[in-house]
Amino acid sequence: MPDERLRDLHEHLAATAELPLERGATRWVAEAEAVAEDCLDVTDASVRRRRVGHVRDLLAEVDGTGHPEGDRHVEAARALAAEILDDAGSDEGS
Repeated sequence: MPDERLRDLHEHLAATAELPLERGATRWVAEAEAVAEDCLDVTDASVRRRRVGHVRDLLAEVDGTGHPEGDRHVEAARALAAEILDDAGSDEGS
């Protein structure tokens, strides 16, 4: 079963789908949401880590969404992606 944080990551990004985001932000956030959704079915930790890294990189392209709620969801998703990657990195060092 995937880490609950992966579900939360996906849910934050999916929650932006109905919000009126700026066009540029929509592109990056929608792609990040699709990759995060794919992570839910992946059991290989290295593949999950790569995909979460891709989500992080996509979200780094978003300067703002043009919507306060969208900005909150993107920031929460960024924080979760960073946390997941930090934990994955510390697991490798164990």
